[in-house]
Amino acid sequence: MNFFLLRQDPAYRQELRDYLLFYSRITAVTTIVLVLAGAGLDHVFYPDKAWEFGWMRVAGALLIALVLLSYSRPWGRSHLRPLTYFWLCVPQAMICWMIYMTDGEQSIYFVGLTFALSGIGFFLPLSVGEALAFGAVTLLAYTLGCVLREGGIQDVNEWLGNMTFIGFYAIICVVISIYSEKWRWMSFRLKVDVQQKNAELLATNEALAQVKGQLIQQEKMAALGTLSAGLLHEVNNPVNYSLMALNMALLEPEVASNETLRESITDAKTGMQRVQNIVTDLKTFAYQKPGEGQNRIFPMEKAIQSALRLTAFELKGVKVVLDFPLDTHVLGDEPALIGVMINLMNNAGLALRQAETVAPRIEIRARGQAGRLNVTVRDYGSGIKPENLGRVFEPFFTTRDVGQGLGLGLSMCYSIIQRHGGTLSVASEDGAWTEFSFDLALAGEATGAGARL
Repeated sequence: MNFFLLRQDPAYRQELRDYLLFYSRITAVTTIVLVLAGAGLDHVFYPDKAWEFGWMRVAGALLIALVLLSYSRPWGRSHLRPLTYFWLCVPQAMICWMIYMTDGEQSIYFVGLTFALSGIGFFLPLSVGEALAFGAVTLLAYTLGCVLREGGIQDVNEWLGNMTFIGFYAIICVVISIYSEKWRWMSFRLKVDVQQKNAELLATNEALAQVKGQLIQQEKMAALGTLSAGLLHEVNNPVNYSLMALNMALLEPEVASNETLRESITDAKTGMQRVQNIVTDLKTFAYQKPGEGQNRIFPMEKAIQSALRLTAFELKGVKVVLDFPLDTHVLGDEPALIGVMINLMNNAGLALRQAETVAPRIEIRARGQAGRLNVTVRDYGSGIKPENLGRVFEPFFTTRDVGQGLGLGLSMCYSIIQRHGGTLSVASEDGAWTEFSFDLALAGEATGAGARL
């Protein structure tokens, strides 16, 4: 891939900028130390110019220090690259001036130019073009220092040898910049890939945690169903005996002649029949585990009535308005859908209690349309806050107090409706109402097309 194209990636450019700022500071500090330490060389090789060169070194170090200080300001960071180019040229210009002031091509100071070229190539993220330009500027500055001094170039061969030596370091700088650029790009891509993999792994872990929670809840429901099945069998027998006894009592002449006794036995029979209906609903919910018998045809109205009887205590004092078409037969998992309706009704009852509604009311409506049965459950309670509306189907999300629920109910309802090929959705006005709706395939349409459950 072309390095120029690589540098156009916005995230990579920002990383390159951060990298340049970090290493430019380190390299600038190192350069200041080396420039000032070079005063010892001045005393060794050119003691007569030591003080003059010393002041020049101090001036160069101050210029680099000013650039270094500017990096802590917004203006300095916004002009990071040109400021870096500027301070890189300061030691090169100082060394070439010293060459000009001493022996030209015979001056030992040309070695400092090679140190600068190799150091810049190693530490700063220069592009190939920038490395070439820096090498060319260094060669030009060295040539000017040798040519412009008094007497010009005295030994052409030595000048050419030094130029070649500096050129080699310029080539090294370019090669280093090529592979450094490639390494930085690969490092950046690796970091991005690791971040993406971590994000995917986190999402997978969250999904597994959600599935685990749902499985635990389903296992609890299955265990409860197994326990309930045994209890219901034991309850059903005495209920049947009691109904038989009450029916026989109603046939007795003494009961027929005693209106008060007849009414009392009739009320007892009505109560026992209600218990029998509840037992029947619980048997439907308990004997068949959710997920079994999914292709059974049943009237959704019957499932809703069962759910109403099972939530009668929670909905005590609540007016429930029912509106169904003549045919509500659907194909699906009746116990699971009864569970969906129980959950929606319990949530509606809770919302009504929280809102302390004067005339609490729940509306349950069903409409057949395009081979689907659309069911809505609307309560006129506390509503759902806008910031929570998009999260109600998230596993473990709940606005109830700690210990009042795991936040899995609506999530499981969503999964059940989705498994039936439908969609569970919610609409609400905070402080006014909440409506849950879902759709199921009507039995005729589902059996004709083949239900995908």
